[in-house]
Amino acid sequence: MNPSPAEYRGPALILGTAQTLAWAVTYYLPAVVGPAVIADLGAAPAEVYGAFSLALLIAGLASPRVGREIERRGGRPVLLVSAVVLATGLALLGLLPGIAGWFAGWVVLGIGMAMGLYEAAFATLGVLYGRGARRPITLVTLLAGFASTLGWPMSALLVPWLGWRGTCLAYAVLLLVTLIPLYLMVPRAPKPVEGAAAPAEAVALPAVWVRRSLILLGLFFTIRAVISATLSVHLIALLGGLGLAAAAAVGVAMAQGPAQVGGRLLEATLGRAAHPLNAARFGGALLPLGALLLVLAGPIAALPFVLLYGASNGILTISRGTVPLALFGAKGYPVLMGKLAMPILLAQAAAPAVTAPVVAALPAAVVLELAGVLALLALLCLWPLRPAPPA
Repeated sequence: MNPSPAEYRGPALILGTAQTLAWAVTYYLPAVVGPAVIADLGAAPAEVYGAFSLALLIAGLASPRVGREIERRGGRPVLLVSAVVLATGLALLGLLPGIAGWFAGWVVLGIGMAMGLYEAAFATLGVLYGRGARRPITLVTLLAGFASTLGWPMSALLVPWLGWRGTCLAYAVLLLVTLIPLYLMVPRAPKPVEGAAAPAEAVALPAVWVRRSLILLGLFFTIRAVISATLSVHLIALLGGLGLAAAAAVGVAMAQGPAQVGGRLLEATLGRAAHPLNAARFGGALLPLGALLLVLAGPIAALPFVLLYGASNGILTISRGTVPLALFGAKGYPVLMGKLAMPILLAQAAAPAVTAPVVAALPAAVVLELAGVLALLALLCLWPLRPAPPA
């Protein structure tokens, strides 16, 4: 049974606000703070940004364990601990000396990111609302879509004033005083009633179907993570390689953010009547369509490409939470989210370094067209997926 808006709106707004803050001061921190760290520590850029990649690697490895804890305890206690862990990691960044201290802080942040970013929030909503979690998941992602809009300007303002260490310490305090009160307002997971009949969706699903569907779904989201992680680093340079002037390339790349929010709004309005799997297929098709426009029209299609790419990412952020829930049900959903998060986060950690030689060796247009081809291959993984057959 789907929850009413009155039931889920409060928890979704709480989690959405918390996710916005958590993403803003962790995932989006290195982009602004990184140059100051490089200058202050005299470290190589590969070392400074490599610590962030290490955090994503750790988050990926820790995600299955986090999913099991949410399944066992509910999301509220795990999210509360995540606030402390994230704040501790930020405090270590601000207090520990040298590049070793920078790495130590990101090791702790990697654990906190596994416990406190999207997959944990989605799993929490799945435990609370079962298959009815689609709407609250969408609302959470709509709010958290503004994390970079908040995080980058806030860091740019604080670093000249407090220094990068002071900024990290300020963020540690911010998370403690905001996230803990917010997470204390998240409802506790309902306790099972002894002797109650198991819900229909708790019936065991065919093992072969589950294994096949999980592999296809994991392949889809992992390939898309490789594309997104690569373009997040190289998009402006690739747009410049298409012939756009520097200012124009930056302006076109900035359109990605509003397009992501637009994609999420599209899923929340027109897409709400569609099955989550069909919404994911639609979102997955937008990037290949943008690449096709580049092939047909050339550099003049750079802006449509970025808009379609951003909208695709926006829709698929929601699909990461809603498609597994729709296919496999709420039983075991947190564990499943942890398993799916592991290859996605590992791909995000490795992709920028692994794909950098390819990006450097090929013309920009070819790289973007290859991204479209990879996205099309990923989309083919979704096509065979169907709702569960009878057990």
